[in-house]
Amino acid sequence: MCKNNNWNSRFLGLRSPFQSWCILIGIHSENGYYFYTKRWVQTLKNEQMTELELVIDLHKNSERQGPGSEKDTLKALRFMNLPTAQYLKVADIGCGSGGQTITIAKNLNGQITAVDLFPEFLDELNEKSQNLGLTDKIVTLEKSMDELPFGKEEFDVIWSEGAIYNVGFESGIIKWKDYLKVGGYMAVSEITWITQSRPKEIEDFWKHEYPEIDIASNKIKLLENNGYTLVGYFYLNQESWIDNYYKPMEARFETFLKRHDNSELARKVVEDYKAEIELYQKYKDYYSYGFYIAQNN
Repeated sequence: MCKNNNWNSRFLGLRSPFQSWCILIGIHSENGYYFYTKRWVQTLKNEQMTELELVIDLHKNSERQGPGSEKDTLKALRFMNLPTAQYLKVADIGCGSGGQTITIAKNLNGQITAVDLFPEFLDELNEKSQNLGLTDKIVTLEKSMDELPFGKEEFDVIWSEGAIYNVGFESGIIKWKDYLKVGGYMAVSEITWITQSRPKEIEDFWKHEYPEIDIASNKIKLLENNGYTLVGYFYLNQESWIDNYYKPMEARFETFLKRHDNSELARKVVEDYKAEIELYQKYKDYYSYGFYIAQNN
């Protein structure tokens, strides 16, 4: 997560999964965070966008830009009691290149509006959708999370894997509730402590990087206090982090560096991700993404 104090140096120095993703999606403007609007990104492109472009390039042509798996997406779907005959409307907010979007499209009868700020990822999703014959089920939308053009009670399902932190968990479930039909489902994954206690080093790190990190029971209370009923919860296992995200990324490092002539900035991007991976390997027993599936009352 990129905080407002000396945010520019933090933007240029990734040291966590959230710092990495804050470049790719955005930062909230409340409680000391800033959200990347399209105008802000364009301004940065005109000034100092090199590292952002490199990070996007590293993640291009990858199945996903964060931890997760087809199995995780399907598990979350199974908690929902959705009508099989009804044509459903789904919003996938912060979709990236659409690993989960494709899975949802294959398993639901309806249309998915897949939203992301970066056209590079949406282009990949459109290509996948075309190759798989899913263009009638997936519509992409290039928008930032503070510019969502959705109507009241428009969707049966709102989905967001690893992206709601950009607007804050509580803020997201409140704002996005307006777009969700009564009886509809919210499915979001959010960084979560998976133990009651943890080493001070990792606790201090995450409290600094993302103050909203918490144990699952407190996240569930937020859902219940804001008009949702929890229907399912689980956290991503280590395979979803290591085998599905980190190992494929590590396999791209060498070609990425060659593609960019082993430049100093490209090496920095790789070293920053190596530090992120090392952090996870050291403390993987204490945090993960919690997947929360809740019904709108």
